Amino acid sequence: MKEFYKLVETLNILRGDNGCPWDREQTRESLKAPFLEEVYEALDVMDKGGEELCGELGDVLLHIIFQGKIAEEKGEFTIEDICQKINEKLIRRHPHIFGSVEVGSVSDVEKNWEEIKKTEKEHQNRKSVLDGIPKGLPALLKAQKIQKKVKKYGFDWDNIEDVYAKVQEEIKEVEEAVKENNHEHIEEEIGDLLFAITNYARHLGVDSSEALRKTNEKFEKRFRYIEENCDIENSTLEEMDKLWNEAKKDKKL
Repeated sequence: MKEFYKLVETLNILRGDNGCPWDREQTRESLKAPFLEEVYEALDVMDKGGEELCGELGDVLLHIIFQGKIAEEKGEFTIEDICQKINEKLIRRHPHIFGSVEVGSVSDVEKNWEEIKKTEKEHQNRKSVLDGIPKGLPALLKAQKIQKKVKKYGFDWDNIEDVYAKVQEEIKEVEEAVKENNHEHIEEEIGDLLFAITNYARHLGVDSSEALRKTNEKFEKRFRYIEENCDIENSTLEEMDKLWNEAKKDKKL
């Protein structure tokens, strides 16, 4: 904990009267994009772990402390308040660990978690179980979050065969929209298909966002292989496709 408070003090100096001009002029608004960028950079190296992940998590922590410092300057709350609030929340939402409640499964824990949330001040004005899902959440992540939320209240398919049938149904509806050549209708049906596939993945225990991230990385590696082995501006599709198939055979790609 000594290093944590040392970091807090470093930021206090940077934001102080004789501190860094850049740090002193930052606001909540100006730090939004950099904060999000740091979170994604941490996500990028989570699979690697080690020293690189340690550094990226430090960047994320700095932003949290930075926001706490700005709030303290506004007279709203302090870094200590942030730590106290999340600690109290963790204890409150784990009565099976810090209290006398008994649970038999992970689903029991999740059910208790949701029931406890309803009693908390910041959640009492919510009219829908979907309230509280961040508006700016990436669309794929938001689809997963919505589906998990409604599942807790029984609004879900009973078996995976029905979910797969829904995916097939949405594919046909996309094909029909394409025949109509109506862009707005095509966009709507593509959205429905993506939502259905995300739901199917959830039933298979697959995180759609993580699956797509890995596919993006795989595609990028294979396309870089093509770039390294031909002049893409002057190569034919057939030539690039041949290199693509070569890359597919390489287990590292």
